[in-house]
Amino acid sequence: MKALVINLTRFGDLLQTQPVISALTVQGYDVGVICLKNFSGTTRLLRDVQVTLPLPGAAILASLDRDWRDALHIYETFCSEVESAFSPDLVVNLTPSISARLLAMRLSKRCGVRGFAMDSFGFNADTTQWAGFLQMASASRGSSPFNVVDLFSRVAGIERPALFSLADPEPQDRISALRLLEDYPEGCKGFIGFQPGASEDRRRWPVARFSELGEMIWEELKRVPVLLGTESEKELGRRIIEKGSFPYIDLMGRTSLPELAAVLRKLDLLVTNDTGTMHLAAGSGTPIASVFLATAQPWDTGPAAEKCICFEPDLPCHPCSFGVECDRKNECREKISAKAVFDAVKSFINANRWPQMQNRGVRAYLTGRDSLGFMSLTSLSGHDATDRFKWISLQREVYRRFLDGEDLSKFSFDDCAFSGEFVTRLSVPLSECHNFLFLLSKQAMILKADPMEKLKVKFLANFQKIQDILSSCSELSVLSSLWELESRGQDSMDSLVRQLDRYLGLINALSSSVK
Repeated sequence: MKALVINLTRFGDLLQTQPVISALTVQGYDVGVICLKNFSGTTRLLRDVQVTLPLPGAAILASLDRDWRDALHIYETFCSEVESAFSPDLVVNLTPSISARLLAMRLSKRCGVRGFAMDSFGFNADTTQWAGFLQMASASRGSSPFNVVDLFSRVAGIERPALFSLADPEPQDRISALRLLEDYPEGCKGFIGFQPGASEDRRRWPVARFSELGEMIWEELKRVPVLLGTESEKELGRRIIEKGSFPYIDLMGRTSLPELAAVLRKLDLLVTNDTGTMHLAAGSGTPIASVFLATAQPWDTGPAAEKCICFEPDLPCHPCSFGVECDRKNECREKISAKAVFDAVKSFINANRWPQMQNRGVRAYLTGRDSLGFMSLTSLSGHDATDRFKWISLQREVYRRFLDGEDLSKFSFDDCAFSGEFVTRLSVPLSECHNFLFLLSKQAMILKADPMEKLKVKFLANFQKIQDILSSCSELSVLSSLWELESRGQDSMDSLVRQLDRYLGLINALSSSVK
């Protein structure tokens, strides 16, 4: 059997497809991967990939400017080549874009499909509720309590996520790594990687912090900082070096991806922002100390490996929303001190454990797995007593059951004792939402028996009110988007009634727990 996995995303997300590929392999599939052509080299780092099928996305877009028929020809030629080289028995699409859905529909004519799909009329036809949640959570960063690798697995129809374990480096890459690290000073006891880059400046830990950290790890631990990154990030490395007086090895822009993977396996630890390099290290078994700033937060994009530490600034505004200008002058970038990170690194290097981090101006979390195999976080800084941590814990329990289609009528989660302020803030929208859902369910029963046009107009208006209520509360924003997405996809009154019943159970479960 052959399974074709479609992931038209960037480096880090493509790496995080690995658990899906591993699980499909265990199920007896030979796995092929369709990815964008400019990221096709990434699949060399993945385990159990039988064939890589690079989509010429740039060529298709360029041809659209000339003649849409040329673009269609390139697309159809690619699909025919895929069918010839790797005729699938199963298509798994992990990308919600229209282009990926069309590709999945075209290549699954003679087989099954999982994940983000499309029906013959061009409407979304996702095969699991998890797909809608992943799509909405991606647009509402900070609203998802699940790691991306676990969401990918659930979208692919995999019940228990496989471990995130990338391919072992080839011998020539291991040799290259040794050569790249051979210029170390006398007294060196090992290497600690620095990845100072990030997708946005506001998501970067300041270079001055890396310089301070470099001084401390050399003076006290005799570890040599190894600067990692792309050619375009070399200026960050230069500034780190310029501000410090410690020995270093500068590999920025000097490694291929396979060589970088081999280098990571030689490090004692990696200190990094939320980057593709972090995910590569997680899949390589490298210990990680990661910093999450601005829109980044470890619950959804943290390293998918156990026993790593994640730092967030201890600020009420973190994580911030996409597309919103910071009115605090990116204060979060300065909140996490080099000393706090060093103390954690020192404990790990000397005692092989991460320390408690109370009263350090940070939220510190230890990565692990829960009883279902999902990635989880344990607070090392005492933040498990906060409303935010308790709310995320509650969402993990409720949303997992909701998205798996379980009955929530008997759900009970007594581990959360929220503050009075939090209860007041959520009880109002939850109560309003419950009342409108109850009203809608009664209107739906009437409309099924007698489809009166006037009542139908009111019925649809109340559907919009549900979305408005949920969107008014930041803690419920992902539900607002999910409600709107699912409402658009219903094609009958029966399906609308089922949606109402499901959400009424969900809101009741949340309401009974937030008290």
